[in-house]
Amino acid sequence: MTNRALRRACVSLVAAAALTGVAACGGSSDGDGGSSAKGGDKGSSGKKEGGGFSPLAALRTVADTTDKAESSKIEGTTVMGSQMSMKMNGAMSWNKGVVGDMKVNFTGGAMAQQMKQLGGSSIDYRYLPDAYYANMGDEFAKQAGGKHWIKYDYETLAQMAGASGEYLKDQMENTTPNQSVKMLLASGDVKKVGDEKVRGVDATHYSGTVDVADLAGKSSDLDAKQLSALKKQLDQAGLKTEKVDIWVDDEDLLVKKTEKGETKDGTFSSTVFYSDYGTEVDTTEPSAGDTMDFKELVKQQQPQS
Repeated sequence: MTNRALRRACVSLVAAAALTGVAACGGSSDGDGGSSAKGGDKGSSGKKEGGGFSPLAALRTVADTTDKAESSKIEGTTVMGSQMSMKMNGAMSWNKGVVGDMKVNFTGGAMAQQMKQLGGSSIDYRYLPDAYYANMGDEFAKQAGGKHWIKYDYETLAQMAGASGEYLKDQMENTTPNQSVKMLLASGDVKKVGDEKVRGVDATHYSGTVDVADLAGKSSDLDAKQLSALKKQLDQAGLKTEKVDIWVDDEDLLVKKTEKGETKDGTFSSTVFYSDYGTEVDTTEPSAGDTMDFKELVKQQQPQS
């Protein structure tokens, strides 16, 4: 594999993490979907709906409780049509910005083929408040001056993603489990499905449909021109709505989330499980001597004049 082809594969794989690995934890939204819940009783996740708690009121409690938990273990899968399927496993904290470690295994699609070219099937990610880092392995290091890690700062993401840049930057910096709850609150379209078991845990199931462009307008600071351009990008991708389902335990904590939508490249689907809230997360920045900046990697892909 040539140096340029190797680096091109790395650019594609690292960029994919910005749109899948972390985004799978839930899109950012500050919408509340209506008036505030009253009472604040513990265990209001639909269990007392007959006593005056609507699904929206119950979910406001869930969003607050999950946010205050500050960390959890995360396990999930994501499929993006023929482009990619992957599994992820790790832990995240969100009390002082999003911090955590995640291992992503590419199990199918074009991304898995690119990983084979890199001599493996998985990438270790480290997330810090201003950037995330991807360990691309020994094959990449051989062509990158011995450096294994790529640094992808969120400002770079914003600059390179066109009209959706600032929106994606916000997602990367604020992705926490309770964001999927906020997505349903912002949509206003949510219903209680019923009581079910999630990996042996009693849970209440809620479901709703989110208009992606409408949510972006409600939850971002984009001006009219930026929002119009973002909607155009979403139309080009074929992504208009997402079906979001969440499961909440008796402690008002999110234990499972699924998202599903259609794009021009096929069905997008994500399933994530959350457990061990309050788990200790100790993530460190890779050494500078073992790290290449993403901007430098992209520059090496540009044709020489």
